[in-house]
Amino acid sequence: HISVAKLEGVIHPPAAEYVLRAIEQSEKDKSECLIIELDTPGGLDDAMREITKLILNAKIPVIVYVHPSGARCASAGVFILLSAHIAAMTPGTNVGAAHPVAMGQKIEGEMKDKVENDAVAYIKSIAKKRGKNVKWAEEAVRKSVSVTDEEALELGIIDIRANNLQELVDSLDGRSVATETDTLILHTKGSTTKSIESTFKERFFSKIANPTIAYILLMLGLWGIILEFSHPGATFPGVFGGISLILAFYSFHLLPINYAGVGLIILGFGLFILEAITPTYGPLSIGGVASLTLGSIMLVRVKAEFLQIDRIAIIIAVVLTGSFFVFVLYKIFSTMKRKPITGKRGLTGQIGVVREKIELNKEGKVFIVGEWWNAIADETIEVGEKVKIIAIEGLTMKVSKSVPTQNVSGIEHK
Repeated sequence: HISVAKLEGVIHPPAAEYVLRAIEQSEKDKSECLIIELDTPGGLDDAMREITKLILNAKIPVIVYVHPSGARCASAGVFILLSAHIAAMTPGTNVGAAHPVAMGQKIEGEMKDKVENDAVAYIKSIAKKRGKNVKWAEEAVRKSVSVTDEEALELGIIDIRANNLQELVDSLDGRSVATETDTLILHTKGSTTKSIESTFKERFFSKIANPTIAYILLMLGLWGIILEFSHPGATFPGVFGGISLILAFYSFHLLPINYAGVGLIILGFGLFILEAITPTYGPLSIGGVASLTLGSIMLVRVKAEFLQIDRIAIIIAVVLTGSFFVFVLYKIFSTMKRKPITGKRGLTGQIGVVREKIELNKEGKVFIVGEWWNAIADETIEVGEKVKIIAIEGLTMKVSKSVPTQNVSGIEHK
């Protein structure tokens, strides 16, 4: 049988782990060869080099097949394609544009030359080892040239052009392949294909390695932690926020993250919290929006479009976060600061009605909020007069005469 693995999307560490497992499993199962169906816009240099090393040192033939029609093999994908024992493409695909992507600030001058020359030397060594077009490989890095599948075959970049997997399998039969340990003749005629599916773990970590997903996890994590602190004991927001933050920082470990961006995002949240606690009606909110926006844009320090955080996600996150903290948290803290309406603190300052005459230093009765209370005063107060609660000592209220402008809060029901 022939093993088949699918490598789609950005090239990152989880992708390298998947390729490692696919090669090891194929060797263990004694597969005739391993076909990797490739469709990628590129990816991270470290992950790409790990995959090329795995393919170059594989004990069984590895065929990299750019598939299906409409797929592309760009940037890091070019190195992977050229490292294969046999390179193949489907009609309607393209390969090229392997110029190294600048990380962080713009690379210029001597540093740019060093990075570019290193990539050129690496791809030329791979192309030469596999007997591919070395000149084109260098131009793919230096000039970001890209070609179609037909041109790739004519230029000696690939070995086979096949319409589908079965046609590729048929084309492999009888070909000689030199691995690191032996020279083999492929016998693929009549072979069955066995898919090596990615595990749930590999799919999960591949998804969260997406910069936009990592960014959303960071936002959710910060929201959850803030909600837990504003509502101690709620538990769920804190647990959810903690898990989201851990996953976000795992993703950041896989991605080229600018931690100044993380700091600006956290600062933005801090400014929003200050706005909610001590409203300034403008300055802190504006600072929070600016800090959160700049931090979001700076978060991923790579210029490749496919590794950027989706701009729509940033806009939605900034708008929702700003609205959330300015309005919702403001309401929460306002409620926390609101004067109590029950107990001693709640009754103090309210208005009641005298139901039993109060004489100087002699208790009377006051009706307030549906209750009868013993009351004393520094003056005589007749039945029916309105009084204001000054203080409560035990079960006795201290009151004074009051002429309120509002309705009496204590109404006796008969």
